[in-house]
Amino acid sequence: MKLKFVEQSYQTDAVKSVVDVFDGCEVKESMFTIKKADESVLFDDLGYANKCDLTDNQILENIRKIQERHNIKKDSDLITKAYSCPNLTVEMETGTGKTYVYTETILELNKRYGFTKFIIVVPSVAIKEGVYKSLQVTKEHFDMLYSNPICDYFVYSSDKISRLKTFANSQNVQIMIMTIAAFNKDSNVIFFENNEKLDGWKGIDLITATRPVVIIDEPQSVDNATKAQNAIKALNPLAILRYSATHKEPYNLVYRLSPVDAYQKHLVKEIYVDEVSADEDSTKAYVKLMGITSDGENVSSNRARVEIFVKNKKDGSVEKKTVTVKTNDDLWEISNEVDYYEGGAYTISYINADKENLCIGLDTGDELRVGQAIGEINDEAIKSGQIRETIKEHLNRERTFTNKGIKVLSLFFIDKVENYREREDGEPGKYYKWFEKEYNKLINEPAYKSLRENSALPAGYFDVKNVHNGYFSTDGKGRNLNTNGDGAKDDTTYNLIMKEKEKLLSFSTPVRFIFSHSALKEGWDNPNVFQVCTLIETKDTFTKRQKIGRGLRICVNQNGERVLEPNYNTLTVIANESYKEFCSTLQKEFNEIGYKFGLIEPTSFTGIKITTNGGNEKQLTQDDSVKIHTILKQKGYIDAKDKPTDKFYKDKKEGNFNINENYRQFDNAVANKVEELASQGMPKNLKEKVKVNRNNKVINSEVFEAVWNKINQKTIYSVNLPIEEMKDKAIEYIQDMPVIKEISVKATKVKVNVDEAGVAAQDGGTAPKQLIKLSEYENYSYPDFIRRLTESTQLLRATIIDILVRCGRLSDFYKNPEQFIKQVSDCINKAKKEKLIDGLQYTKVEEFYKQEEIFDDTELFGIKDKNVVDVSDPDKNPFDHVIFDSSVERAFAEACDNDNEVVLYAKLPSKFKVDTPFGGYNPDWMVVLKPEGEDFKLYFVAETKGTTDIDKLKPDEKNKILCGKKHFEVLNNELKYKVVNTLIDLKNNM
Repeated sequence: MKLKFVEQSYQTDAVKSVVDVFDGCEVKESMFTIKKADESVLFDDLGYANKCDLTDNQILENIRKIQERHNIKKDSDLITKAYSCPNLTVEMETGTGKTYVYTETILELNKRYGFTKFIIVVPSVAIKEGVYKSLQVTKEHFDMLYSNPICDYFVYSSDKISRLKTFANSQNVQIMIMTIAAFNKDSNVIFFENNEKLDGWKGIDLITATRPVVIIDEPQSVDNATKAQNAIKALNPLAILRYSATHKEPYNLVYRLSPVDAYQKHLVKEIYVDEVSADEDSTKAYVKLMGITSDGENVSSNRARVEIFVKNKKDGSVEKKTVTVKTNDDLWEISNEVDYYEGGAYTISYINADKENLCIGLDTGDELRVGQAIGEINDEAIKSGQIRETIKEHLNRERTFTNKGIKVLSLFFIDKVENYREREDGEPGKYYKWFEKEYNKLINEPAYKSLRENSALPAGYFDVKNVHNGYFSTDGKGRNLNTNGDGAKDDTTYNLIMKEKEKLLSFSTPVRFIFSHSALKEGWDNPNVFQVCTLIETKDTFTKRQKIGRGLRICVNQNGERVLEPNYNTLTVIANESYKEFCSTLQKEFNEIGYKFGLIEPTSFTGIKITTNGGNEKQLTQDDSVKIHTILKQKGYIDAKDKPTDKFYKDKKEGNFNINENYRQFDNAVANKVEELASQGMPKNLKEKVKVNRNNKVINSEVFEAVWNKINQKTIYSVNLPIEEMKDKAIEYIQDMPVIKEISVKATKVKVNVDEAGVAAQDGGTAPKQLIKLSEYENYSYPDFIRRLTESTQLLRATIIDILVRCGRLSDFYKNPEQFIKQVSDCINKAKKEKLIDGLQYTKVEEFYKQEEIFDDTELFGIKDKNVVDVSDPDKNPFDHVIFDSSVERAFAEACDNDNEVVLYAKLPSKFKVDTPFGGYNPDWMVVLKPEGEDFKLYFVAETKGTTDIDKLKPDEKNKILCGKKHFEVLNNELKYKVVNTLIDLKNNM
């Protein structure tokens, strides 16, 4: 199998952007003499160097033209910083072929300007091997493009230092690949000493004489320290070319292929996050230390923020909450007496506020540092779930991808080699055993029968021992090492996975599941990695970009050809964190490397076109865009963080947005672009408040007084609960309640969107699916659920026991204790509420609502065009505006305002509440009607709903309405209480 390459337009643009920087440079041969140390030798050798006769100003002018071409903000200076040569930055998203691009750039620089000496500097062994492999696999492709150029490439090694002489005196293209550590004076002295293999020259002197073009691969990891910068400067480079997706130093940027560009143009795989998490329904004491505060003077002032389970007294359920505790606090009391903390063992014994040792102690003997927890869901269950989900995702893809000739690979990152490899006692690591257990279970499922019997695959392709392998560095005795990928010991890691990349892509090699230590977190990728799973026990040192970067490249088939269909190019990250957290962290990482989401940048308006009234087309240049950006800031339309301001939204809405006379024709186009780029819509604080004022003329009128006197008396209620009927109803609800499943590890898969607004999970992910039952990994603790249910329902213990014995669902408690308590509590309280109505009675008391308190307008505001309508008839309403809660209420208010038979109407303020067993009830309206041609008036309290059938309402709404009906029935027989949808419904009761 050979990988095949096709030139892509964005790669050609990237190459041209660098090569054009030297436009105008003449091809001139530059030679120097390599004198022999041995004076008996008659002839000295000649060395060949790169030469560029352009001035810094000429190079800068070329850079500015290129930046204008790509809408990159033009630089005013040549940025050299620690170096005395041009530094050109190329930003390309991971997986889009930057190694291919700088390889072609080398050949194009040679073709156009005669440059022959190039050094590629990389941060790690992994990247070094990846670059070397890339030069090998692209050689045939570039030989065809450039008519078989003579091009020598090699990896620098101190034991083959004589190769530097060839590098210096060859007239052909020379490419040397080095790690930054290779020319560190402290560790590689030989590079800086006179050497007889170099005819007495120092290696560094030979290199500096050639004026090499230095290509830095991943500069954020190469020259991020003064020592490294000095080492690169010592090479005496003609120019430095910087290639990365994550630049940190702002040198002269000549090409950018941003993450958004790559994802939106389908140049990389689409990303999915498969969140593997456990149910929150714990069955043991959980305590996590979130932080510690202190005034620094007195130990007694020390406070700790801990996350624990806290009981909800309404339904008996528990949920995680962060609470503040001090020394000697008992978490049983703090948690509202959650069973798991009972007995006094979970008392805070000490809080240490020393910044070097922030921790708390519990009477259990546990000590927790910030971020640590006890009682978490079993970690082994989570990891097993991740492994199972990765295998399942893998096999599901293989069922369809195999027939397309695409081999599927999955990559597992681990932080300890011994968790996979054989341990000192001869036993394989836990990940090794878990993988084989889960793989054997899944591969033998009927769903994969056709896959197992695929005749296109070789014998043994699905044997568990053949499908997985680990790639770790070893020492001289063959022992596996926990290395970080930047040292000589990592050379042993990269045989099949790095040097034989094509073999790993072929069906002839059954290895498809790869376990690796951190050495592969960057520098290696494979087009056919479709699943990335991180199994990390301690702090996750892998960034999200490193995780996805290993599998972003577009996949290939067995002929080495790229498969471009989007449905074959998706990457799933199997994560032990929420997909929201994953997206948030990924966006934060983009922000840290300078990518700005949803911001208005100085170049944002470049290229905007309009057609004038005369039919001419006008277009904004980058200089125009920069000027407009400055004007928008000066006018207060953009804030210091390049976000649109309240003033922008207000002026645009009211038609007052303008730039200035020079750009008047572009006002609308620029305003639309600002809104398009902004990551959020109109700010909340821009919503215009409307003051609602009291209408004293109406409040002092006889009609208002008449209706008010009919509704202002208060009542109290009493309940005679029909207990047997309630129990029967509760049992019915419990028997019909949803199936309670065992506490488990679940997976939820969601697509990740990357656009100009940011990184976000797409709505509508897959429904959570069960992976692992927690009971396989730990024994449950069972709380006193009878006590919890009596507390949440306020019923007698004997009543609860009778309901549970008769319901037939008691066994569900042992599957998921907390879920059982919550659901049963809900069912009993639902039945209790329904039966409360049957035994409910209201009685008038000699206490009244006070009109001046109810119809108080002191803090009464609505929001314009949102929830308030004007009152046009000044004699009908006690306020000058009506605040509404729904479109039904708005329509009712407008109908009342325009109906001559409505003498008075008022939305009853929220302070007017009727006591009910279900909480305070605030009726919607009081209305007075006078039928046309009649002398009498009708008095109503109206509840406006989307339906007049109260059985279709939510239970609490229905119950409150039934209570309200009983309340108003005892007040006055002239008063009618009605549930209506429209004013017409109400008038039908006249």
